[in-house]
Order: sequence, then C-alpha cells, then structure tokens
Amino acid sequence: MGPINNIKSATGKGVEDVVVKATASSEDMPRGPACLIEEGLDPCSLIIFGASGDLTARKIVPALFCLFVYGVLPPRTLILGCARSPMDDDSFRARMEAVVSSRPHYHPDKWAEFREMLFYQPIEYGSLDSLKAMEARLRRLEGRGHKRGRLLYLAIPPSIYRTSVEAIGKVGLAKPEGEHILWTRIVIEKPFGRDLESAIELDGLLHKFFREEQIFRIDHYLAKETVQNILMFRFANAIFEPIWNRQYIDQVAIFAMESGGVEHRAGYYEEAGVLRDMFQNHMMQLLALTAMEPPARFEADRVRDEKVKVYRELRPFPLEDLGSHLVLGQYTRAAVEGKEVPGYREEPGVAPDSLTPTYAKMKVFVDNWRWQGVPFYLTSGKRLAKKVTEIVVQFHRIPHTVFREVIGEEIAPNRLTLGIYPEEKITMTFQTKRPGARVCLRAVTMDFHYNEGYTGPVLESYEKVLLDCMLGDQMLFWRQDGVELAWAFLTPVLEECETCADRAQRLKFYRAGSWGPELPELREPPPAISSQ
Repeated sequence: MGPINNIKSATGKGVEDVVVKATASSEDMPRGPACLIEEGLDPCSLIIFGASGDLTARKIVPALFCLFVYGVLPPRTLILGCARSPMDDDSFRARMEAVVSSRPHYHPDKWAEFREMLFYQPIEYGSLDSLKAMEARLRRLEGRGHKRGRLLYLAIPPSIYRTSVEAIGKVGLAKPEGEHILWTRIVIEKPFGRDLESAIELDGLLHKFFREEQIFRIDHYLAKETVQNILMFRFANAIFEPIWNRQYIDQVAIFAMESGGVEHRAGYYEEAGVLRDMFQNHMMQLLALTAMEPPARFEADRVRDEKVKVYRELRPFPLEDLGSHLVLGQYTRAAVEGKEVPGYREEPGVAPDSLTPTYAKMKVFVDNWRWQGVPFYLTSGKRLAKKVTEIVVQFHRIPHTVFREVIGEEIAPNRLTLGIYPEEKITMTFQTKRPGARVCLRAVTMDFHYNEGYTGPVLESYEKVLLDCMLGDQMLFWRQDGVELAWAFLTPVLEECETCADRAQRLKFYRAGSWGPELPELREPPPAISSQ
C-alpha cells in the first residue's frame, strides 16, 4: 500500500534511460487550410457580450484574428463587441490591437483588413431598450441581400447570465432563423452552475429561448488537439483498444497541474475552489475520453452518449470515509525560482482565513465491465512546480519474472503517457536488456511528438472552439445531461467538504512551487510515476 504522493507524472526525471523516436511521415501530413475545415462556412455575425473584458482581449479576438490569417474565417464576417464600458469602434479596435500585436501571428497589413470587421456598441445587459438599440445597429451593419448566421458569445460573469439571457430572448435575438438569418447559436463559458440545482436552473433559463442544438457549452480543454487525439489513438489503432480494460490496466492517473496562482480571479475562485473550477468540467471530460466505450459512429451525439454513460457509472463517493478517496490542499507563501510569491490567503480579494482548496487529488472508480476495480487518480492544483497536463496509463506488472535469480523480483510496469501540455506527445515505456555481458534491464521510452513532421497551421483551443461554433459541430461541447450527471457526482462531495465540522483540519497546506501537500496513504496502491 503506497502513499498517494508516490503518484508521479511521466514528465519526471530518471524514468527512461533511452528514447526511441517514433516519427510520422511528412507525406502523410495534411497542410494548410485543408486540414482546418472540410467545407465553406456561412457568412457570420459574432456578437460578443462582455467585449471589454479580459476573455475577449486575451482569447476571443486573438483567436478570430488567427482564423482570419489562416484564411478560414467566413466571408463577410462581422464582429460586434458589446459591454457596459463606454467606447466607440475606433477605441475598441485600438484596445484589441494592443493585445493582438504582441502575438506571433500579428502582421500590420492583415490587421488593417481585420480591424474593419470590428465594431462596438455600449449596452446595459438587462435593459431591453439597450439590446433593441444594439440589434437595430447589428441589422444596419449586416445590411440586406445576404443570409448569414449569428453567434452570440457570452463572455460575461455567470452572475449576469440570467438578466442577459432573458433580455436576449425577449428582444428576439434567440430566434433560430429569420428573414436574413440562417441560424442563431449561443456560446456560454463554464462554470455551468455551481452545483446540480443551479445547473438545472441555468439550463431551464437557456431552453426558455434556445433549442439544445443552438446551445454551445464551452470546455476549452476539449478543443486541445491532443485531447481530441485520445479518441483517434484509442479507436483508430487495433493494438491498443483490446488491452484498454481491467485485465491489462492496473490504474490511470490524470494530471492537470498549474504553476500559476489565483491571480486576478480571486473573486470567482473564492466561490468556486478547485473542485468546481477544474473537476466538474475539465477533469470529468478527460476521464470520460479515457474510459468511454467506442461510439458506433464519430458523430457529436454518438460520442457524447458514450461520455454520458461513463458519468452514470461513476461509483458514488463514500462520504463516511471521504479521506481515503479525496485530499484537499491550499498553497502557502514560498520562494519560486528565486522570487517570493504569496500564499493563497495573501492574494488580493481572498479572505485571510479562507478554507477554499486550491489543490485536490481524487480517487474514483467506474463501475462497469471494462473498468471494475481500476482506480482513476485525478489531480489538479494551483501554484505547483510545473504546468503539466497528461494522462498516464499504467499496466499490470508481469505475473511472474523469469529473471528473479539474476536481477531480482522488481520489474517496473509498462506505462503509456498521453501528454497534453506542455509537450504534446505520446510515450510508451517498456523494458529491454542493457548492452553487455551481464543481464541488466533498462527502461526504454518510445516517443512520438504530436506536431513532428507537420508543417500546416495548428489551431489553439479557442480557435478550434470558434470554428466549431460557426460550423455548428457540437462534438467538443458539453451536453446538458452530461453537465447534470457530473454535478450529481460531485455535489454530495462539495456539500460534505463545505459543511463538515472538521473542514479546516481536512485542508492540507503545501508550499507554492512544490508538487502539493504531503499526502496520506490511499487504500489502493497509486501509480509509481512522478511529476518530480
């Protein structure tokens, strides 16, 4: 029975002695826009609510500009930013250029063309008169004679979803099609509620005005190329799927470690904590992609059907013995790379006695035929030693070693690592003989880097998300039944953690820049792999 802190990420040192490169032929690699889209896009108007905010400047507009540079933004694209901040078109364009000009794809000539697509309209989110004025201007900008789609992007705090969606619906912006409108879709960012009850309430509000096929619930983790590649890796290769089960796999570890602190998100994070921020969405999605059954066809609802089955089959947490399945932590002040960084309780906007967890390690089980008895270890936290996201699959140890007389009993198990960030790669470790007269084993890593041999454009997550929204492809977006099942699994845990009398004692502190708190033992042996 090993300690939970023995779970290590395969990015660590000393695991492999030899790296065997697995490369893809450049002849097999698609190039240019042909790899980005298979069909033309409808002309589109993008209406960004919250256009003066951080998300629009850091993610949405830079992503749209990259799509424009790649030549895949729809013809006659119109981008109308809306927010409470008083700005006009020129000041909005200047504000966006200040951010985009620092990015690798920036080119003054391209920006001169792109900026003519940008417009700005001040609004009050809950005001019908304000949204009617915005819709009237939108119609003038769109003109007549060309049918187009409309994409409504809510880059706003969840606290104003209700008033915004109500106003959008009442002024008629939610209509799926119209005189010159081909389609209307709405995009919302996580969190989708803060528990099961609020998630159902939010869904009821959205469906008051929108159909399910109009609603795009973003989880940007799903738009990462290497996350999508999990399905290709599993279901397009005959050598892996037959051993992707309890007979061959001992345990699975999923890591989403962050080196940054709470930074400017303290107001949100104090309410959310790591479980709401990372586990209800990102970690549940990575778990589902790893554990799901193969869909009959690679279609949005078929894939999402199989992910939903995983959520239905999650074993409920033993609330009477929560400590054996869940560890929560919070970072403290420490020197990181020679610079002193504050503890979580010292961050601006955080209560000095806050019990909000910034780290969690969770052991879950999927109770079905394929995975019965196989523990999945999910780990995520802030202010850790390195930003790394990966899935590590550890296979069973060999049942009998014929080498025990010469090298002893212990032979490390085979390990498959799906690297998502910072290295997008797939590695497989196995045992071979060291050259020489003696019988000695060495661990060898077969290593494939995802972008090696590819020379075309690579979409970042928000670029892929926006492209799929315009295409109407919901493959990489949450469906409401999945949202509710994920919350149904986590809500009892959240209620127990937030209301128990010994809440303060359950919180384990760890130094900023470390790999997390010193952890107690779990009842199942953790993987012998490390992020250190």
